[in-house]
Amino acid sequence: MTIQTKNDQSDPGLNFKKEMQTRHIVMLALGGVIGTGLFLTSGYTVNQAGPLGAVIAYIIGAVMVYLVMVCLGELAVQMPETGSFSTYATRYLGPGTGYTVAWLYWLTWAVAIGSEFTAAGILMVRWFPDTPVWIWSAFFAIAVFLSNVVSVRLFAETEFWLSLIKVLTVITFIVIGGGAICGLFQVQHLQGAGLSNFTREGLFPTGLLPIAMTLLAVSFAFSGTELIGIAAGEAQDPQTSVPKAIRTTVVRLALFFVGTIFVLATLLPREQAGVIESPFVMVFELIGIPYSADIMNFVILTALISAANSGLYAASRMLWTLSDQGHMPKRYARLSRRGTPVNAIVLSMAGAAASLLSSVLAPDTVYLALVSISGLAVVVVWMSIAASQIAFRRQYVANGGRVEDLHFRVRGYPWVPIGALLCCLLACVGIAFDPEQRVALYFGLPFIAWCYFVYWITRKKREERLALAAAAHHSAGAA
Repeated sequence: MTIQTKNDQSDPGLNFKKEMQTRHIVMLALGGVIGTGLFLTSGYTVNQAGPLGAVIAYIIGAVMVYLVMVCLGELAVQMPETGSFSTYATRYLGPGTGYTVAWLYWLTWAVAIGSEFTAAGILMVRWFPDTPVWIWSAFFAIAVFLSNVVSVRLFAETEFWLSLIKVLTVITFIVIGGGAICGLFQVQHLQGAGLSNFTREGLFPTGLLPIAMTLLAVSFAFSGTELIGIAAGEAQDPQTSVPKAIRTTVVRLALFFVGTIFVLATLLPREQAGVIESPFVMVFELIGIPYSADIMNFVILTALISAANSGLYAASRMLWTLSDQGHMPKRYARLSRRGTPVNAIVLSMAGAAASLLSSVLAPDTVYLALVSISGLAVVVVWMSIAASQIAFRRQYVANGGRVEDLHFRVRGYPWVPIGALLCCLLACVGIAFDPEQRVALYFGLPFIAWCYFVYWITRKKREERLALAAAAHHSAGAA
C-alpha cells in the first residue's frame, strides 16, 4: 500500500530540498533536547523528587520518549512530510486536531526562541560587561535567522556543530562525575561519598507524589526529539535515515539524561540542587576543574543558540503546514529557490519578538500564559502522535495493507501507543497537584478549546482559499 505525500508534488515551488543526512537529523534531535532544561534546571527535579525520585522520573521520561518516538517513526517513514505530526493528526484524528497541534507546537517554539535570545545576551554580558544585552540578543537573532533562511544545508550543518559541543559536554560531565563517584577525583565539601545521598534522608524524602509532579518538567526537558518527524520531509533517504535516527537518538538521550541526573543526584545534596544557578558548574567546581563557570557559560550559550536555531526551523515548518492546509494565506507556503519558507521564518521570528516583548511589558499576565501553554503543549503533541499512530494502523489494515510491509513498524501494538498515552496523561495529572505548575492547565486547556473554536468558525474561508488555490494550480498546469 503506497501513500502519496504532498512533498511528492511536481511543482518545484512546493518542494523542500532533500538535504538532511542521518547525522544531521540525529544531531537536530539531540540539539533540540539537550539545552538549558538539562544544564540549568535539572537540579529542580532532584530537589523536588529527591535523588532516587529524580532518577525514576527521568527513567519514566525516557520510556515515554521511546514509546512516542517509535509511534512517530512508523508514521514518518511511511509518510515523510514536513508537516509531520500536525499532518498526521489532520489526516487521522481530524482537521481541527491537526490545526490545534500545529498552533500549540508553533507557540511552544515562538515563546522559547525569544527567551533564548535574551538569555544568550545576558550570558555575553558576563564577558563583555560594558555592552547592553540587546546588542548581543540582536546579533544572535540575525545569525539564527540567516542560518534558517539561506538554505536547509546551512541550517543542518550549523545545528550539527552546535549540538556536538553540547553532546561532548554531557559525555565529559558523566565521565568526570562517574570518576568522582568512584573516588578517582577528590571532591570538596561533600557530606558523604558513594551513594550516600540516596539514603541520607530516606529513599523518598519528599514522598512518591513529587515524582509524578515533576513529569511535566521532565517531559519538557525531553521535548525536541519530535523534530525527527519534521526533518523527515527534508531527508535524503527517510526510509533509512529516520529509523536509524530514532534508534540512535532515543538510546543516547536515555543514557545522557539518566546518566546526568544520576551524577547530579549522587554528588549534590538535595537541598542545594534546586537553588543553585547551574548544577553542572557546581559539580565541576567541587571536582576542582578550573574556569568551570566560563566553560559552562560557553556551553550554555551554544545550547541557547542551538535551541533557537532548531526552534525557528520547527516553528516555520508548522506555519508552512498551516498555510499548505489552507489555514493561512498561501504566501507562507512559498519556498525560496534554496527551498526555505522565508515568509514563515519571518513570521515565526516576529512571534518570538512579540513573546519577548510580553516578557518585559506583561510578565505576570500575557507572558505567564504563553509559557504555561507551551509547557503543556509538548505533552499534548506527544499524545496526538500516539493517537495518530493507532488510527493510522487501523486504517492501513482496513484498506488491505500488510503490517509486515511497513518499512518501520511499532512492535507491541497497540500497547506501545497506549503506554505513551498513559505516560503523557500521568504527566498532565501530576501537575494538577503542583500549585506552581497547575497554571499550565488553567491556560493550556482554554487555549486548546479556543483553537478548535477558531478552526470551526473559519472553515468556510479555508475551503474557499483551498478551492482558489486548486483552480490556480489547475490553470497553470493547463497553460
